Amino acid sequence: MSDRIFSVEEADALVGPLSEIVAAQLLLRSEIEHGLAELTRVSGEAPRYLNDGATDTPEALRLKQKIREQVKRYDAGWRAVEGMGAAVKDPSIGLVDFLGQVDGKLVWLCWKYGEESVSHFHALDAGYSGRRPLNDEIRARLLN
Repeated sequence: MSDRIFSVEEADALVGPLSEIVAAQLLLRSEIEHGLAELTRVSGEAPRYLNDGATDTPEALRLKQKIREQVKRYDAGWRAVEGMGAAVKDPSIGLVDFLGQVDGKLVWLCWKYGEESVSHFHALDAGYSGRRPLNDEIRARLLN
């Protein structure tokens, strides 16, 4: 994450590309979870690690390799989001925040996958449950 402070318009301009990346990330997360479930079925127990083991069957080795590759792509996807200046807050639901300012104080401009724009904010020490709408009054007080 960068220390860049975004205006709502700047953050909104990233919603399109973010939506594409996050959609792919959520799909990839689901594929990883399914792969882990299959690996558990094949191995007879939940894997503790994805390194190849001496007693792994060819099917377990294949699944581990596939999952390792998926995890690398998954990590790279979230790094790409962070490279846009965003902070990944909850990858399981596609929650992404951008630093902004209201009344000279830093806040998080909050976007969640599926939302058409950045329409909420919250204090830096508040989480998703502290989100408040970016109404006209707040928008007038946003600085950048």
